[in-house]
Amino acid sequence: MTPQAEKIAAAWRQLFVSMLPFSDSASKDLPISRLLRLSLFQISTGMAAVLLTGTLNRVMIVELGVSGTLVALMVSLPLLFAPMRALIGFKSDIHKSYLGWRRTPFIFMGTMAQYAGLAIMPFALLILSGDGQGPIIFGHIGAALAFLLVGAGMHTTQTAGLALATDLATDETRPRVVALLYVMLLVGMLISSLILGGLLADFNAMRLIQVIQGAAVVSFILNAVAVWKQEIRNPALTAPDRKRPIFKDQWNLLMQQGRTVRLLVATGLGAGAFAMQDVLLEPYGAEVLGMDVGSTTALTALWAAGTLTGFAFASQQLSREGEAHRLAGYGALIGVVAFACVILAGALSLTPLFCLGVIGIGLGGGLFSIGTLTAAMALASEGQQSGLALGAWGGVQATAAGLGIALGGGIRDLGAQMTASGALGAAFSGPATSYGIVYHFEIGLLFAALVAIGPLAKHAPGPSKIREAQEINNTGERRFGLSEFPTL
Repeated sequence: MTPQAEKIAAAWRQLFVSMLPFSDSASKDLPISRLLRLSLFQISTGMAAVLLTGTLNRVMIVELGVSGTLVALMVSLPLLFAPMRALIGFKSDIHKSYLGWRRTPFIFMGTMAQYAGLAIMPFALLILSGDGQGPIIFGHIGAALAFLLVGAGMHTTQTAGLALATDLATDETRPRVVALLYVMLLVGMLISSLILGGLLADFNAMRLIQVIQGAAVVSFILNAVAVWKQEIRNPALTAPDRKRPIFKDQWNLLMQQGRTVRLLVATGLGAGAFAMQDVLLEPYGAEVLGMDVGSTTALTALWAAGTLTGFAFASQQLSREGEAHRLAGYGALIGVVAFACVILAGALSLTPLFCLGVIGIGLGGGLFSIGTLTAAMALASEGQQSGLALGAWGGVQATAAGLGIALGGGIRDLGAQMTASGALGAAFSGPATSYGIVYHFEIGLLFAALVAIGPLAKHAPGPSKIREAQEINNTGERRFGLSEFPTL
């Protein structure tokens, strides 16, 4: 190839890469190809999440005839492992290894736990439903073990994977890397829901075994490819004779930072608020607005579009020195307006307004998630180990989201009973009342999240502090934290 042709080919490659979403997330040490390969662990996590909370939820109740209460208990079991994410992250920070890896062993252990859970799950479910061989108690034990293993694998893999991404990304690209990883999680959920739904459309016991165990193999392959040659070996950092800090001391040190508690409280309130509607939007559209099955199914696409827009906007603003806490606050405000639109849509019977509210929920949730996660990463860059900070954020976020989903369904059912009995009066006897109670509750939680996170954005440093922090970082005296970004 002539020099001129090489220049033209290089220009085309550069143009193609620049047109890719989040192409500016890459850096010299973390090119876009390596970053996209690393993000495959989020595809695996998204697939497992869809399998547990979506596909198997329906299969267990409809095809296998398992009671709804038992299904709810099984699906909620992975949440028991969510609070352990802070400890997982801390252990990955201080891991002892002659090979010099900190994050890779935990990603591998999480992958194996997820693989094991998915491998035994279909047989346990068949016994649980009465279609398999053996006492049904074995089905209960096997299903509980399978869901616990998958949940433990998901939380371990994601915590260590995010910590690894934090290690590899620069301070400048880290916010965009966060946004890209969560886009890949959403992409994994969307693609998996379509594929798994199609594969299980013609349901039978053998197909269930093939699909779930096939998902186990796919998750193993994705995680293996994602982590291959990603982490730089550092035997001195992982030397067995190196003195290790105590978890309690490191946790107390993290909590002593003035904004850590506020950030985690805001994260929990916001995550719970945005998650309460997860199982209610489609029933609301059907019962209150009379939407058909096809229309309510399309609501997921509208929510996903809003979430992707939120991720992209968050990445753009943070790359322009936007302040993470303020961005999360904007997400909570958008969520308040979005839930108000959903309530008004039922009162006015305006389906377009409802669809607009669904998009707003996705947009606000995306901004809030990226803003709080970026702020958590900043805690790690201020002297705390990244695994502990990210684990604390992930544990609070996952636990609050799970509790929010359960609480949303419970409040809706309680409201329906009250309206059916006439306890709220004739004016509130319609089907919209029980849903409206939940949405008003969510608005209240978002206002509480704003109260918690507001002072953090208020005290964001100005441009002069940014220049000072950058100068200090260049001299090696202190790392440049993401929380030092100026306000918008």
